[in-house]
Amino acid sequence: MNLETENQIRDYIKKEYEGNERTKNMQALNLIRQFDIMKMKESETIKDYSDKLLSIVNKVIRLLGKIFDDSQIVQKILVTLPENYESKISSLEESTDLSSISLAELVSALQAVSKED
Repeated sequence: MNLETENQIRDYIKKEYEGNERTKNMQALNLIRQFDIMKMKESETIKDYSDKLLSIVNKVIRLLGKIFDDSQIVQKILVTLPENYESKISSLEESTDLSSISLAELVSALQAVSKED
C-alpha cells in the first residue's frame, strides 16, 4: 500500500474503519431496531436503562447524524417501564408535565420516587 497524500490516508482510514455506506446503514438500522424493541427489565435500575438507551442513540447519531429529541427518549422510557412503575408514573404525572420534561429530570424524578419505596 502506497499512500502519499493526506487525503489518500484520510480516505483509506475512513473506508477501513467506517465501512461502506451500505454497511453503515445496516448498522444504523440494527441500532434503531434495538432501540425500538428495548424494554426495561425488572432487575434494572432507571439509570442503567437510560444509559443503555443513550448508548444506542449516540451510536445512531454517530453513524447517521440522526438526532433524537429528549422527548423521544423520555417517551420511550415511559412506555417501556415495567408494570411496577405504573404508580410512580401516575404520581409523576400529577406533579410534572411529562410532555415537556427533560431526560435528566425524568431519570432523577424516577430515581427519587423509587427510593421512596
